[in-house]
Amino acid sequence: MFSKWRSKKEVKHAEPLLNIASPLSGLSLALTDVPDETFAGGHMGQGIAIEPEEGKLIAPFDGVVAHVVKTKHALILEHSSGLQLLLHIGIDTVSLKGSGFICHIASGDVVKAGQTLIEFDLAAIQAAGYRTITPIIVTGNEVTQIADYHYGQVTAGKDMILTLAQKQ
Repeated sequence: MFSKWRSKKEVKHAEPLLNIASPLSGLSLALTDVPDETFAGGHMGQGIAIEPEEGKLIAPFDGVVAHVVKTKHALILEHSSGLQLLLHIGIDTVSLKGSGFICHIASGDVVKAGQTLIEFDLAAIQAAGYRTITPIIVTGNEVTQIADYHYGQVTAGKDMILTLAQKQ
């Protein structure tokens, strides 16, 4: 009965604008489960984390590689909407100085959903004493917010991990 009084912003907020596919196969977890306060505390932005089961990071959507960290453990991928995702493989893995990572892309590359971005050696990273849990952070985003998180077992390129909606 009162639905006609809702503002258009509220109606837009309820409709998903973008679903983000998992870039990794593994177990998706709350960002607060990441053993690093910078990520767990939301200081880098909001998002989700995945404990990977295999060492292959794929593009979760068609986009442009905005930046690749020179140590190959992280990158920023930009969607055509302007949304950016920081994909950060492991915790403190910058200390590996690229060892155990094979990067298949460079800054400025146009990528397709499902395309392999980085391959990494899970066993070598863990043997060096680092956690492989991978934060996936929404950055560079003034228009949308995370409307839903999808936790549990995920398959790269098939299962959705985040649903974004219009900010109110």
